[in-house]
Amino acid sequence: MPAASSYLSMANMFFSDKKNSNLIQEHNNIFVPVEDSSVSSNDETPKKPETVSISSFTFPSYEDQFGELTIDDCEIKADLFFGDSWYVLGNGVGIYNGSAIPGYGKTILIAGHNNTYFNGLKHAQKGQTVKIRTNYGNYTYEITGMKITDNQDRSAYDLSKNEENLIMYTCYPFDTLGLTDQRAFVYAKYVSGPMIDKNS
Repeated sequence: MPAASSYLSMANMFFSDKKNSNLIQEHNNIFVPVEDSSVSSNDETPKKPETVSISSFTFPSYEDQFGELTIDDCEIKADLFFGDSWYVLGNGVGIYNGSAIPGYGKTILIAGHNNTYFNGLKHAQKGQTVKIRTNYGNYTYEITGMKITDNQDRSAYDLSKNEENLIMYTCYPFDTLGLTDQRAFVYAKYVSGPMIDKNS
């Protein structure tokens, strides 16, 4: 579960806001930015999300870097990895291995350290935009709220939800060094980006 996994992951690296030389290793970087096709138009008719075939891109393996996450209003820009190991969280932010990737139509649960890559979440506010660029498409989410809770509170996320949504979490308080017994969760709803066609 995320609480235990992130507890162990975060125990290994939390003192630097730079990439730790001991954590830098050759990892599989499959992130090749996709040109943004979301050109604004005056047509206010909602458009059906475009789709991308699951067979048309390289699905990330554990510890693969396959994208980047940006929240301009929070001054966050981090490499996005699949998995949340000590190595991943020392070099960026990572998708909990048990949740979904963007476009899969389910909950995306992303962890990051509170005093490095996700320190800016302390500035998160409703209505702010989260952008995720991947090797198969670009996604936009809108922050809907934040919750501070105990690190064992499993009601803070729902991995069985059949709806595209994004949850980012980190240790709390934000500027504390070391592990804490609280977590900050930031929630965001899907706005745009291609849905993955799992049958093609």
